[in-house]
Amino acid sequence: MRRTHGTKRHIAAWLAVVGLALGCKSESAGTLQMDGIWISPKDLASLPTEGPSWEQLFQEAQQPAEHPNLSDQDEHTNVRVLAKALVAARTGNDDLRYQVVDAIHAVIGTEKGARTLAVGRKLAAYVIAAELVHLPPEEDARFRAWLRDLLGKELRGESLRSTHERRPNNWGTHAGASRAAVAAYLGDRAEMERTAQVFRGWLGDRSAYADFEFGELGWQADRDHPVGINPKGASRDGHSLDGVLPDDQRRAGGGFTWPPPHENYVYGALQGALTQAMILHRAGYDVWEWSDRALLRAFTWLQQEAQYPPTGDDTWLAPLVDSVYGTHFWDGKPTQPGKNLGWTDWTLAPPPEQVPARP
Repeated sequence: MRRTHGTKRHIAAWLAVVGLALGCKSESAGTLQMDGIWISPKDLASLPTEGPSWEQLFQEAQQPAEHPNLSDQDEHTNVRVLAKALVAARTGNDDLRYQVVDAIHAVIGTEKGARTLAVGRKLAAYVIAAELVHLPPEEDARFRAWLRDLLGKELRGESLRSTHERRPNNWGTHAGASRAAVAAYLGDRAEMERTAQVFRGWLGDRSAYADFEFGELGWQADRDHPVGINPKGASRDGHSLDGVLPDDQRRAGGGFTWPPPHENYVYGALQGALTQAMILHRAGYDVWEWSDRALLRAFTWLQQEAQYPPTGDDTWLAPLVDSVYGTHFWDGKPTQPGKNLGWTDWTLAPPPEQVPARP
């Protein structure tokens, strides 16, 4: 049975708490202040409520979000709950808001027996959704306590933190994305600083962090100094390795070979990495410029060198990259949400009349 949280008295109290929270800022030096984990209220309020991308988002928000589960890395309830939260926040639809609150209540505890890849993929969307709908006080307190515990909780021998700091591939980037989302929701500056330090090392700055455990090194530009994204200008046998994700590219087919094999591990890693970067950017980090624009170089290498553009649930990455770097990878059509996030063709894309033709 769906819980409604729903008397008018409770709604009034809830809105009063929300208004107080929005009007106040902590003065604590240890508290992280952000104008939205993924999007600011002002920007959200300016987004259109018409057009193909909105219609797709709206229709998804009407679908049931039954059985939220952090243990199933392949189910899509997380991005459906995010769709409900976006529509609720944009339109003020209380029924959708209650559905999001119910889903977040239900997802707590479903991490039991999960791999960190599953939790890393699923958690960030729920955290962003919770912020968008402003959980009632008792639900918010429960959610926050669970999030604090979950960051360090052992999941089949690893935690989100340890996975982020040990695995230099899609496992680590998804864990880092959810870690960043949790740090943002909790306002935990120290957690966000550590997340940024590890991510900076993954992008190529080994002076920031270099304690990853890499697999086969055939795609590394420098086997003695492996990184998550190869440095600018890297090449081998006349072929550009500038922007390669070595630890995911080797999972596509082993050691170096040309033409590069196509396997979705690389886009899985970029889903986590770009989500992580957006949250860090909103927290004030100049992440898009780190390591000679490593994320742009990675996305570009896949298009131009590997001849491997995003398809299916990776298409939401293109509007994000375009919105940050002013590129033209996105074709202007509605995208599919990904494993951990999505709906960027609505939240981040310019109006259709401003989308240039792809070169």
